[in-house]
Amino acid sequence: MSRSQHAERQAEKRNRPPTQQFRVYAVLAVNNFQRFARTEAFSGILLILCAVAATLWANSSAGDAYQNLIHRYFSIGFGDFLLSKSLIHWINDGLMVIFFFVVGLEIKRELLIGELSSPRKALLPAVTAIGGMLVPAAIYIAFNSNGEGAGGWGIPMATDIAFALGILMLAGKNVPMSLKVFLTALAIVDDLGAVLVIAFFYTADVQTAYLYNGLALYGAMILLNVAGMRVTIIYSALGIVLWFLFLKSGVHATIAGVLLAFVIPAEKTLNYRQFYTELGNLTRYFGETFKLSDAQTAAAGRQARMLLLEEIYAAVHRVHSPLERLEHGLKPWTAYLILPIFALANGGVTFGSDLWASLSHPVFWGIFLGLFIGKQVGVFGFGWLAIRLRWASMPTGVSWLMLYGVSILGGIGFTMSLFISELGLPPALQQVSKLGIMAATFLAAVTGFILTKRGVALIPDDPDADLTPKELLEELKELERVAPART
Repeated sequence: MSRSQHAERQAEKRNRPPTQQFRVYAVLAVNNFQRFARTEAFSGILLILCAVAATLWANSSAGDAYQNLIHRYFSIGFGDFLLSKSLIHWINDGLMVIFFFVVGLEIKRELLIGELSSPRKALLPAVTAIGGMLVPAAIYIAFNSNGEGAGGWGIPMATDIAFALGILMLAGKNVPMSLKVFLTALAIVDDLGAVLVIAFFYTADVQTAYLYNGLALYGAMILLNVAGMRVTIIYSALGIVLWFLFLKSGVHATIAGVLLAFVIPAEKTLNYRQFYTELGNLTRYFGETFKLSDAQTAAAGRQARMLLLEEIYAAVHRVHSPLERLEHGLKPWTAYLILPIFALANGGVTFGSDLWASLSHPVFWGIFLGLFIGKQVGVFGFGWLAIRLRWASMPTGVSWLMLYGVSILGGIGFTMSLFISELGLPPALQQVSKLGIMAATFLAAVTGFILTKRGVALIPDDPDADLTPKELLEELKELERVAPART
């Protein structure tokens, strides 16, 4: 079905009586907000609001209370299993493990069936991501080759995937799907690079006994995967032990989250065609139960419907792999709870009398120029070179202006940059680092949004273009509703 046919059907909906339209619009207003609250755009806006709230709180008369809260110590456990950490460390070393676990699930999915599943599809995102890591790091090192800020070279290498996608979604519904896929794949390769940087360059003194126990446990989890274990609660329980061992070993605990993701089974036990056949049979049996007339068989029919519902649920469960179930189940929690909490705890930039000193500090300029200039030069420059040399092709429907706009959006470091900042820089430079990250993120978000939206606006409307998957689904549902009325 083409867009022109879809537009005609939407016009029919608008030709309803005024009173009916008023009721429909009232319901739609609520439903549209609920749908928007589930999009990447809303998660990006939520991160901005939390960062702004943290900065206002840190610079208000309650600023001391903010600092006291995030540095207040909490203890969990007993004896040798006692962990005592400040609130900000519980967030960064505990809650963020779940975020990195979801990142690991996304990386594994893309490597198996997504944009990174074949060399041809993965080449452009991989090349641009490498450029987007090397150039920013080089710019930072040029400003901070030695001194106490030298360890922060990994800060401008990162891209906040949720934030960047959120800004891209704000550019409108006409953003090509291929551009969204490209930015997602780029950010996932970027995340993989950030994980490796954390693992190899931002690891403290290693306690080998804990590390060896952790690796032995991970080996056992690999064997469980090979043996066909698909019960996610077992992996979750072992994952908590793995997190504890890595935390005590000195290797950053978030690495445990990524490693855990790679042993989660990704195979389905029921493919889509088998699911279609099985679901069709079950729903037909379900309908037959309503044809029972006498009281005794009607009671048995109600029990049969409950059993059939359980079988339908089991079929839905089997058509999704454990990896898919965990990713879809945890992603809203990370987007709407964990990352906002992280932004509140880590985004509080204080503006004191030393603001000018912060703005003139080489760490500020290394981060700011690395994220805003280095990212666009690295991503766009390496992408342009790969396309010109015919190593890769431009994503379908994407112009050079849109690619450049997305390259600038890659400079939205935020979550990952703040996270690496906590690992790579001493406490005295944290405020300088946050200021550079926030300034670059804001400028990259605004500039990238404007250029991407401009590029999208220049795309001529194609009434015969294929519908997006979401539009096609809405059209199929509408046809299903209209069909009974016409008959």
